[in-house]
Amino acid sequence: MFRKTVMAEIVLNVELRDRTGTGGAREARRDGKVPGILYGGPRGPVPLAVNANEFRKALYTGKLLGHLVTLKYGDETQGVIAKDIQFHPVTDQPVHFDLFRVDEHQLVKISIPVHFKNQEQSPGMKRGAALNIARHDVEVWAPADHIPEDLVADLTGLEIGDTIRWSNLNAPEGIEPVIKGRDFVIATITGSGASASAEAAAAS
Repeated sequence: MFRKTVMAEIVLNVELRDRTGTGGAREARRDGKVPGILYGGPRGPVPLAVNANEFRKALYTGKLLGHLVTLKYGDETQGVIAKDIQFHPVTDQPVHFDLFRVDEHQLVKISIPVHFKNQEQSPGMKRGAALNIARHDVEVWAPADHIPEDLVADLTGLEIGDTIRWSNLNAPEGIEPVIKGRDFVIATITGSGASASAEAAAAS
């Protein structure tokens, strides 16, 4: 089911589930486990389960979703990317996860959040301008073992009317946007909040 890979920072010890569907998932939860499915590659979907405490511990590191993770099953390991985690609407506890097989250097398509820094160093923002964000995250191609935590837009020196584009994010080497052929807009410094959304939509 798995193949040998270099270990990632987070290791999840998994077991195979005999039962699939809603009944199998409920049974896993009753046994103190979080059910999930491993997708991707030629081997087809594999139903898994992880000890709930171990899964929550990995989740709370902030490095589970959207990062390279190592699954361990006996002596076998497999690099995976956690693409989706479902939570209980009341308790907010994880109830299901989706994982995708990857090789450690494989390029994966994933959304990376954009964070903005040094707003206090922007003359435009100091004069009361609004930061109108067109994209809170950017879909990129990234090596599975070098997925960045975020993409950072530095607002230092920006005036009203200035635009932050993909090229301004200084993405790490090897990270390429899925959108090709244009230096698309991330955010704009606008003089008034009333027309901000319309301006950003037009600029992008």
